[in-house]
Amino acid sequence: MKNQKIIIIFIILLIIILIGGVLGIKYVKNKNQDTIVEEYTPEEEITSEQLRQTIVSLYFPEKETKQLAPEARLVDIKELINNPYEKLINLLMEGPKNDKLEKIIPEGTKILRVYMENDCLILDMSSEFLNYNKEDEKIKNNIINSIVNTMTELTEVNQVKILIDGNENEEFKEIYKRN
Repeated sequence: MKNQKIIIIFIILLIIILIGGVLGIKYVKNKNQDTIVEEYTPEEEITSEQLRQTIVSLYFPEKETKQLAPEARLVDIKELINNPYEKLINLLMEGPKNDKLEKIIPEGTKILRVYMENDCLILDMSSEFLNYNKEDEKIKNNIINSIVNTMTELTEVNQVKILIDGNENEEFKEIYKRN
């Protein structure tokens, strides 16, 4: 009789443990399913004009250190589709928006022609391009690196050749690659 009571108590405890386990598992599953995933709603609707913009990096020297630094600009993709090279050079010629950076391409410079040959971008600039302080070699290097770093942001451009008035110039006779 004593053994039967122990067996009955053992069976009742086993049933209680099994029922508790099953209920516990169901509770955890339901809790995970009840987690609400809310869709993110921006505070401001994105306009179709904002969708057409992309960020480009333009390189200008810092006023104090003269080291090149990137400046990010939002540009309408429509402006880049037709001739991205000319658009980027024009942005460089306009100069930086940041007060800590300075314009590098000499004033009055005009773009005569911009085209690709294989992976090399050919920039044909007006003679005003040569109106920089030739005594400071760093200025010439910054002009070259500003153009090369900006243009090689485009995947198809790996090197840049600079012509002056349609001809090779002694000062810019190399084909420049990104450092």
